[in-house]
Amino acid sequence: MISLMHFVIKLFPEITIKSPPVRKRMTRQLRENLRKLLRPLDSSIQVEQDWDKLQVIGPDDAVLSNQVSSMLACTPGIANFSRVQYFPLGDFDDILAKTLSVWGEKLADKKFAVRVRRSGKHDFSSSDVERIVGGGLLLQTDAAGVNLKAPDITVRLEIRHDELFVVEETSKGLGGFPLGSQDSVISLISGGFDSTVSSYLTIKRGLRTHYLFFNLGGRAHEVGVKEVAFYLWNKFGSTHKVRFITVPFEAVVGEILSKVRNAEMGVVLKRMMLRAASVIAEDMDVQALVTGESVAQVSSQTLANLAVIDSVASTLILRPLITSDKTDIIDIARAIGTEQFAASMPEYCGVISVKPTTRAREDKVATEEENFDFSVLEQAVASRRVQSIDAVMDEDVQVAEVEIFAIPLPDAIILDIRHPDEVEACPLKIGGNVVQAVPFFTLQNRFKHFEQGPRYLLYCQKGVMSRLHAELLVEQGFNNVAVYRPA
Repeated sequence: MISLMHFVIKLFPEITIKSPPVRKRMTRQLRENLRKLLRPLDSSIQVEQDWDKLQVIGPDDAVLSNQVSSMLACTPGIANFSRVQYFPLGDFDDILAKTLSVWGEKLADKKFAVRVRRSGKHDFSSSDVERIVGGGLLLQTDAAGVNLKAPDITVRLEIRHDELFVVEETSKGLGGFPLGSQDSVISLISGGFDSTVSSYLTIKRGLRTHYLFFNLGGRAHEVGVKEVAFYLWNKFGSTHKVRFITVPFEAVVGEILSKVRNAEMGVVLKRMMLRAASVIAEDMDVQALVTGESVAQVSSQTLANLAVIDSVASTLILRPLITSDKTDIIDIARAIGTEQFAASMPEYCGVISVKPTTRAREDKVATEEENFDFSVLEQAVASRRVQSIDAVMDEDVQVAEVEIFAIPLPDAIILDIRHPDEVEACPLKIGGNVVQAVPFFTLQNRFKHFEQGPRYLLYCQKGVMSRLHAELLVEQGFNNVAVYRPA
């Protein structure tokens, strides 16, 4: 008998309880997804479909087997998968011999138990096989004994009609539904813990997940978000092409900062994002938007604020994390490999309210928005850039490097780019250097009019906005810009 790599894949339980037509459709979708994923590894790999399982069969190669195992672990729709040795079903002696060939040497000095699952008509029971095979293994190996309650090793056999599967190893799958078995959604992604985890959860649920990024002024942030979006797609959703949409939102932020009362700025920004996202979703014929919001995690995420924010959306809003704790979200990020992306993401918070409202009122927010020039929002949506997710990392994007100083250079001019409310609440005092307050939302337009002889150091509280704006200025050819970030 030719030795083969053989995996048996069990469907996620929610698939198995569907009506026969739906179950058949989802199983067929999972089979097609696996064929698409496995074909580049080895064109000879076969994916076979049964009513209650899928089987992956290919050349018996250790490296290939590990690659397949890794891919199965990241494919939505799989409850678990087992690496098995397949044999035609024989009598008890034959079953014992086949089990010995797989498990004999591995039982040395271990206590074990035999577990059998059986389907089909046979003149014996599962417990008959467990008793006879268990006794044979105890006599013919160097096992330390049998322990049915807490074995060191569990030897698992599956008998299906006239087939015997000796299970070598069983691994947990991702669960959920096969990608493509549900409708499409657009995830509003910022690259932080919440939006990346919520995007993962929608992929896992079988939703074809596109990515929408609102760029508030940082090119480095856009590159970082593209990196994590590509990672999520490549690892969990590469069976289906999706889009990455970037909307330039700097002008929208500037309009909010200059026209909207401080307490309502955060809520208004979210409303502007949902307005824009709803238009894009309609253009793409997408059914729902996804956000990473969790109740009361930040001021804009109280129920009162979320109700006011949602009132402007013409599209269904999904919030997979709405009742999740931050620690649970970080745990998921760690498990799926996005923790380091999120922890180092240069997230750009362009709107910071000193005393943000936690109980926004629709009438007050609407009054604030009467001063907003909605043509700015329309222009931002019209200027969006749409890319295929598999092409976002093909760009030769070089983010400009800028120097960062913990101690200001002599004679350098410090540009405090914080919001005027922050400057007023905590003025920057530095002896020996001139400090000028230049709000970040006006910096890009004003800097070209500055005297270009002096050296300018940009300052903000966390050093994120200052670095991103310095990068933008350097990219425009201004070489007299650096960052002041006190230790």
